[in-house]
Amino acid sequence: MKKQCSFHWSIFILFFVCGSAFSQKALPAIETVVHDPVMIQQGNIYYLFCTGHGISVYSSPDMKNWTPEKPVFAEQPKWATTVAPDFKGHIWAPDVSYHNGQYYLYYSVSSFAKNTSAIGVATNKTLNPKDKNFKWVDHGIVIESVPNRDLWNAIDPNLILDEKGVPYLTFGSFWDGLKMVKLNPDLTSIAKQPQEWHTLARRERSFKLDDKDPGDAALEAPFVFKKDGWYYLFLSWDFCCRGENSTYKVVVGRSKTVTGPYVDASGKELFQGGGRLVIEGNKNWAGVGHNSAYTFDNKDYLVFHGYDVSKKGTPKLIIKEIQWKEGWPTVLPMD
Repeated sequence: MKKQCSFHWSIFILFFVCGSAFSQKALPAIETVVHDPVMIQQGNIYYLFCTGHGISVYSSPDMKNWTPEKPVFAEQPKWATTVAPDFKGHIWAPDVSYHNGQYYLYYSVSSFAKNTSAIGVATNKTLNPKDKNFKWVDHGIVIESVPNRDLWNAIDPNLILDEKGVPYLTFGSFWDGLKMVKLNPDLTSIAKQPQEWHTLARRERSFKLDDKDPGDAALEAPFVFKKDGWYYLFLSWDFCCRGENSTYKVVVGRSKTVTGPYVDASGKELFQGGGRLVIEGNKNWAGVGHNSAYTFDNKDYLVFHGYDVSKKGTPKLIIKEIQWKEGWPTVLPMD
């Protein structure tokens, strides 16, 4: 969920109950209400995690019909209010992956429109809630951003391992761009001696940046996807969370190294505002974005949300197969 834009409180309420107050009836993807979706497969079941109270969860045998599951957290993380005193259990923008024999779920705790934020991580040996080993264990804060100290925002995490298996966490929105930091092998803490930080993408602003105002150069939700020797950095431009007035779109750049520099098809660096358009909204979908990307059964997929104009801007799940043309990802435009 995006934090540096005005939005409709009706939409906020809808996000708040996403995946927690609905019936257990399976719904087709286009009727599944999500925001900031990420996906993973365990066995023959797909699991979807998204912004919501306690982190919303869905399951599906086919990526077409989705059944709500219980949220990840029955109670909010104990540390959350020490970071954001106004936190009420609504957790943003998770990221899920499998490493070291367990599942890692990164998530965001934040105060809206501020960089009073932190990224936490929880682990589980299984995603099947019926398994006797099913239990989410929270490991607390991985990284925190603080107003008056940081010109970056610790939200929208995405874990990526380079070709040598070295882990990096990408994250960020607005302020001075999207960041990357090297992690320890335990994937729960920042590597030190020394720390390694990178800025992956940023956009120029029309007025002076300070630590109290994120500015108008909207970009967020980084997601790195490896393909054919390239690292592809997907990100979302412009504004979400405005229902029918949302202007979200997905752009991409690529690099031979995980830390960049990432460039678009014209050769412009994303650090200098570059980005190749992947998909944008239309008259039926006011804005589409906050994507993730995966390979399942030898097919690549782009997973994201879009605001359904016919449903007063309700955010819906959208999954499109990725095709590759001259080394760049393409998807069919919105219907």
